[in-house]
Amino acid sequence: MRDMNDTQSPDAKKQFVRKKFSSISGRYDLLNSLLSLQIDRYWRWRTTRLLREFSEGWVLDLCAGTLPLSLELTRQARARKVLAVDFCEDMLRTGAKALPADDRRDRIMPVCGDGEVIPAPSGMFWGCTVAFGVRNLSRTLQGLREMHRILRPSGKVLILEFSRPTNPVIKPLYTFYLNRVLPAVAGLISGDKEAYQYLAASIAAFYEPSELLAMMREAGFSSVTRLPLSFGIVSIYIGIKE
Repeated sequence: MRDMNDTQSPDAKKQFVRKKFSSISGRYDLLNSLLSLQIDRYWRWRTTRLLREFSEGWVLDLCAGTLPLSLELTRQARARKVLAVDFCEDMLRTGAKALPADDRRDRIMPVCGDGEVIPAPSGMFWGCTVAFGVRNLSRTLQGLREMHRILRPSGKVLILEFSRPTNPVIKPLYTFYLNRVLPAVAGLISGDKEAYQYLAASIAAFYEPSELLAMMREAGFSSVTRLPLSFGIVSIYIGIKE
């Protein structure tokens, strides 16, 4: 199954995605917790645990949004610092306002920037995490190459992303929820139904796991693997920079 980039120009997709995320930034975290029944917290916890060998130094949280993964990264490791990059300034501002009044406020650095031209030197980070953001890149392979560039040798990339369950019982239930229930409920609460229609469409049109893994290898990553969670509703894609 092909990426939405095949039918939409990169610049048009960037403008559309930025506009949609800006419109829902104020209620983004509430809706994530509500619509996932708070399972999204577990998904982020599992992702972050895979970086436990890199408990000190800098980690890049790409497509950081309102900073939930940045918060988990710094909660799990008191000596870890996070550069949180997102191209939607409204999302970052919303997350920055809600940062807790503890040491994590000083260890998370929000920066507005493009995930396809990451504003950081090569070989700076031990880890790179992306939670539900790779689908929104307009040039997926370019973004993966940038993630590889900014990692140190032996550094690790972790991509938490929606996938499509194949279980014959779960699949139709999930498809109905994703295409009918989620846009209606989220649109009512956020005031922007189109943003959540895009979410459903982008999940349906995204690469198959084998295709994304192949692209990670093409970008330079080795030891590439996939860890499905919650019946395959989401997956963690793991890659190492040699």
